[in-house]
Amino acid sequence: MKNYEDHLSQEDPQDTNEQLNWVIKQAKKAAERAGVSTGNGRNPQADVTALVHAGKTSFAFELSGLNSATMVGEIEQELEQLDGVDARIVYPSATAWVSASSTIDPQTIIEVFSRFGVEASLSDSSLRRRVAWSDVEEGRFHRSLRRHRRHATREQAEEEEKKFERARRQGFLERQTDHRRKEASTQVLFTARELIHKKRLLVSLAFSIPVLLVSYYPWLQFDYWQWVLAALSAPVVSWGAWPFHRATIGGARRGMSALDSASSVAILLAWIWSVTAMLFSEVGEIGYRADPTWVSLSPDQARTGMLFFDVACGMTCILLAGRLLIRHTRNNLLDELDQLRPDQHTQVTVATRNRKTGKVDHRRVPVQKLNVGDDILIAPGDLIPVDGVVVGGSSRVHPEALGIESADVSVNDKVFAGSVNGDHNLKIRVLRTGHRTWLAEVYRWVADTNVHQNLADDLATRTASTLVPVSLMIAAADFALWALITGNLTQAFATALAVLGGVAPVALAVSASLAMRQGIEGAARRGILIRAGSTLRDLDAVDTVIFNRVGALSGEEMHVETVTAERGEDLDLVLRVAGALALESDHPVSRAIVRAAREARDAQHTTTIPNWIEVSHYEVDEDGNFHAMVELPLHNSDGEEEMRQVEAVLWRPKNLSELDGRLAQAAVAGGTPLVVRWKGKNRGVITLHDDPKDDATDAVDALEQMGIETMMLSRDTYPVARRYGDSLGVSHVLAGIQPANKAQTVRSVRTHGAAIAMVGDDSVHRCFRVANVGIQIGAMGHVHTPSSIERSEADVVMLEGSVQPIPRLFRFARKINKVVHSNIAFAWSYNCLAMLAAIAGVLHPMIATVLMLASTLIIEVRSNRVGTF
Repeated sequence: MKNYEDHLSQEDPQDTNEQLNWVIKQAKKAAERAGVSTGNGRNPQADVTALVHAGKTSFAFELSGLNSATMVGEIEQELEQLDGVDARIVYPSATAWVSASSTIDPQTIIEVFSRFGVEASLSDSSLRRRVAWSDVEEGRFHRSLRRHRRHATREQAEEEEKKFERARRQGFLERQTDHRRKEASTQVLFTARELIHKKRLLVSLAFSIPVLLVSYYPWLQFDYWQWVLAALSAPVVSWGAWPFHRATIGGARRGMSALDSASSVAILLAWIWSVTAMLFSEVGEIGYRADPTWVSLSPDQARTGMLFFDVACGMTCILLAGRLLIRHTRNNLLDELDQLRPDQHTQVTVATRNRKTGKVDHRRVPVQKLNVGDDILIAPGDLIPVDGVVVGGSSRVHPEALGIESADVSVNDKVFAGSVNGDHNLKIRVLRTGHRTWLAEVYRWVADTNVHQNLADDLATRTASTLVPVSLMIAAADFALWALITGNLTQAFATALAVLGGVAPVALAVSASLAMRQGIEGAARRGILIRAGSTLRDLDAVDTVIFNRVGALSGEEMHVETVTAERGEDLDLVLRVAGALALESDHPVSRAIVRAAREARDAQHTTTIPNWIEVSHYEVDEDGNFHAMVELPLHNSDGEEEMRQVEAVLWRPKNLSELDGRLAQAAVAGGTPLVVRWKGKNRGVITLHDDPKDDATDAVDALEQMGIETMMLSRDTYPVARRYGDSLGVSHVLAGIQPANKAQTVRSVRTHGAAIAMVGDDSVHRCFRVANVGIQIGAMGHVHTPSSIERSEADVVMLEGSVQPIPRLFRFARKINKVVHSNIAFAWSYNCLAMLAAIAGVLHPMIATVLMLASTLIIEVRSNRVGTF
C-alpha cells in the first residue's frame, strides 16, 4: 500500500484524486460483497441488519447421484469459486462438508451440485443448527434494532423491520421447492400445462360462440359478417391457441414434433385459408351467405367456397376444454401427500417435565424445531407431524397417507406422520422428524418413480410424435389427390383439415404411460411401493412365487416347542448355552431361545448351572451358525468341578445325515430344529414352533388358483419344511438351504425357465437381485430407517407384513397390462379409421376434432379406473 501511495504522489494531483476515488469505490464494492455495509452517504447505523449476519457457519450435505470419484475434485473446485466457501467431499459416505459465510443461501451451494447431476440435501443436524442460529440472529437483530431506534426516526425503523422480515420470508427455511417434482413434470413434447387455464378457455369461448352461431345459422348472417368473424376469430387463433403454437415451435427448434402440432397447423391453416378465400373469391362479397352442414362435407357448397373460421375457433376451444378436463380427472398422489405433509411452521404442544419441581410444562413450538425424544400432545382430529411411539392415551388413528388401515393405538404402539388422530388425546414421543419419516420416504419413492416413469415413457411419446409428420404428409397427399381428381380446392382442403383435426397422437402417447402411472400410484395408496412401470409388466409374466418361510409366511413370534438332551447331558444346561449363544441376534428364532432360557433360569432350583454364562469371541458364519467361547462348569481329571472355557456352536442341520439317535428323531419330530454343541459333541436339540400368518393360507390358495406355482424356501430339514408347507398348501419346498445359498437356489430355479417373484423381508435381499421381481414384505417392521428402502434390491416394497395383498398385486398387474394393451390397440385403430374417413371425405373437420378429443378421453377414463387396487 505504501508503494502505491508513493506512486500516486508522483502523478498529477487531479489524476491522483480520480484514481483514489476509483480505489475507494472498488473497496466499497468488495466490502458490500462481503456483507459489510459502507453507508453510501447514509447513516451507518441504518445498515445494522447487514452486520447481524456477520460470521461463518458450516453445512453438512447428504449427496445422491455421486457416481464417480473423479467428480469430487471438479465439484470442490467449483464450490470454492464462491466467495468464502471451503468445501470437502467424502466420496465413500456421499457427504459434503461446506464452510461458508452465514449470509450465504444454501440453495446456491445445492445449485452447484445440481450442475454436476448430483442432488444435495442438508442433513438434519445442519437444519437444526440453522434453525437455532436463526433464533440467535433474531435475538441479536432485536437488540441491535432497539439500539438503532434511539438514533433513527420511527418511520425508518419500521421500514427496515418490514424489509428484514420480507428477506427472512424468502430465506431457505421457507422454500418448498422439490426438484424431483420439477423433473417429474417435465415433458418436452407435450403442451405446457401452465399456459392452459380457465381464463384462456373462457376468453376463447366468448369470441368463438358468436363465430359458431353465425357460421351455422344463416338467418344470423348479415352484410360483412365474414369479416366480423375474421376479426373475432383472430384472438382465438393467436392467443387462445398459443399453447399449441408454442409447443409446435419448441418441438421444431429441438428437431421433434410436439403432440399438438397437427392441431396447431390445422387451426392456423383454417384461419389463413378463410381469410385468403375472402380476399380472392366470392365468399368475401358483401351479400354472401353460407349454409354449411354440421356433420359431413357438401361438394356443391365447396364449389362455391367455404369459410373455416368455425373450425379454427371450435378446434381451439375443444382442445383447451379437453386438456383442462383431463387435468381435473387425473388424481395425483403427490398432490394428495402434499396436503398431508405437516407444515414446518405448524405449532405443536411439547410437554416437558421440570427436573427440580416435577411439574409438567407445556409450550408451543413449530414442527421444524422438534427433536428426537420430545413428547408432543396431539388433539383429536389433528394431523400427527412425526413418527413416534405413544406414551400416553389411546385413540384410533387413520394413516391413510401411507396406505395403512386405521387402527386403535395405545401406549407403546407406533404412529406415523401424516396420520389423523381420532377421538381422544394422544401423547407421542418423537422418533423421527422431517425427511426421516415414513411419509417423507413414501413421497420420495413416488416422486422418484414418476421420474423413472417419465424416462421410460419418453420412447412412447416420441413414437406417438412420429404420427404428426405422418399425418401432415397424408394431409398434403390427400389435398393434392382431391384437387387433381375433383378440381375442387375447397373440398380438398376440407378433407386435409379433417385429417389434421382427427389425428390423436396424445391418445397414443398416454395409452400405456397413464395406465402405468395410475397403477403405481393406486398401489402406493394401499401401502405397496412399485419401482417402475416395467415392474408391472414383469409381474404379469411371473409364473412362480418363492416365499422365504421366515418373514413372509411365518408370524413374528416363535416359541420353543421341545428341548431334547443327549444321554447324560443336563437339559437346562443345553437350553442355557443356546440362549447365551443367541443373545446377540435379533432373529425371531434367537429371541425365542433367549426368552425360553431366561424362563428356565428363573425357574431353576439347582446351583450346578451358573446364573450367567460368560460368552466371548462371538461370531456368525456364512451359514448363520453361532460360534463362541463359553464358560461352563466341567469336571477335571481329578473329578472336581471347575469353570472352563470351551468352544460352543448353535447350528441348524441341513439334512438328516448330520444327526443320529435320539437327536435325529427329535430334529424331524417337531418344528424348526437347532443343535447345541460344545467340545465337538452334539449335546441337544431345541425345536421351535411358529404359527403361519393368518392370511398366508388364503394367499397361497389364491395364487394357485391364478395358475401361479408356489414354492417355499427354508433352512429346515425336508421333513420339517414339507410338513410346514403342507399346512399352507405350498406346492414345492426347497429345504435345507443356508442363507448364503438362497440366492444361488433362486437362480437355479430361474435357469430352468421359471419367471420368479421372490417374497421375503430384507434378510433375503440377495435373492431379490436374481429373481425377475423382488417383493420385500413388512418393511415398516423390519428396516431400521425408512430411507433404507431406497437402497433396497426389491422391485416392490410392501409396508405392512400381510401376505393377502400379494395375490391382489398380481391380479392388479394383469389388469393394468390388459388395459395398456387394449388402449394401444384402440389408439392405433382410431387413428387409422379417422384418417381413412377423413380421406374419404365423409368426416367434417369439426366432427373430426370432437372424435379426437373423445378418443383421448376414453383412454383417460379407462386408465384412471385401473388406479383402484
